[in-house]
Amino acid sequence: MTWDLPEKVEIGGVEYAVNADFRDILDIIEQLDEPDESQEVRIYCAMAMFYDDFFEMPEEHYAEALELMMWFINCGQEDENDGQPAQKQIDWQQDGLIIAADINKVAGCDVRSLPFLHWWTFMAYFMGIGEGQLSTVVSIREKLRKSNPLDSWEKEYYRKNKSRIDLKKRYSAEELAERERINKLLE
Repeated sequence: MTWDLPEKVEIGGVEYAVNADFRDILDIIEQLDEPDESQEVRIYCAMAMFYDDFFEMPEEHYAEALELMMWFINCGQEDENDGQPAQKQIDWQQDGLIIAADINKVAGCDVRSLPFLHWWTFMAYFMGIGEGQLSTVVSIREKLRKSNPLDSWEKEYYRKNKSRIDLKKRYSAEELAERERINKLLE
């Protein structure tokens, strides 16, 4: 399977076409992180975005469909976190520009201009990034997360790029309203 670029999966003996373009998968990842929706709604919407004929799929196949969608997003690799959520090191939205810049270097073109780029190919480019802006940002984030001291050049880089390095928490509308209510009380 390593050399294949699947655009269909089989669930319950039926083949379902999937939206395999990297932009589709990034939209699905964003949907899965949507703070204003329950987990069930996030998953249902993500599967509807992933499978072309999701609404024809019998509900009893949803569990397998979810498993295959996550398998696809993981590029056919097994989850190595034993079910534990991994510490977030990148944010596909926040880091989009530096990810695109570094991927474009690896790919030799602006991948955003391509009419179709399979998610697994996109991730192969991503894995080939090496040294660059993204690796610097992720390295500093990791040091800060572990409370490790920054080198002098990293301190300076962090000072100049704090808003790029600090991962922004995404708040639900309810959380934002509560923060606003508290801020008004403090005025």
